[in-house]
Amino acid sequence: MGQSARRVGGGSPELGPSPVDMHVGARIRMRRKVLGYSQQTLANALGLTFQQVQKYERGTNRVSASKLHQIGQFLGVPVAYFFEGLPQPPTVAEGVAGDAVDREVQAFVATSQGLELVVGFARIADPRLRATILELVKAAAASTATGPMRRGPRRPSA
Repeated sequence: MGQSARRVGGGSPELGPSPVDMHVGARIRMRRKVLGYSQQTLANALGLTFQQVQKYERGTNRVSASKLHQIGQFLGVPVAYFFEGLPQPPTVAEGVAGDAVDREVQAFVATSQGLELVVGFARIADPRLRATILELVKAAAASTATGPMRRGPRRPSA
């Protein structure tokens, strides 16, 4: 590829991982964690090292089509699962704000705490308890967003 050639959808050492590779990697990580598998377990099933799985999950290394198929089979999802939620360019009818919220939600769910929260919340069977927890989260978010600026961490009172 010449110096003036443009890599469509790909990352480069100078620019870092491709957003698509990072998205696919985050989806691999999320599904693996939902199923309770370690990186080593996935690596063993694929004939890889856990370091290679780490690189896939970070988007540092691109996953080949055949390897993505193999990962999907092991994790029990179709290949399309890894591309779900991939940001698309907004159309005239769609607002950019919706895409920003989608990216924010995906970034949150990709964290360990976010994934634990989503999985734990989904396991709550009582709809009234879920509604109460949702109201608590909304109130906490509202007070954080509009509350006074804090000078530093709160210290427990003795």
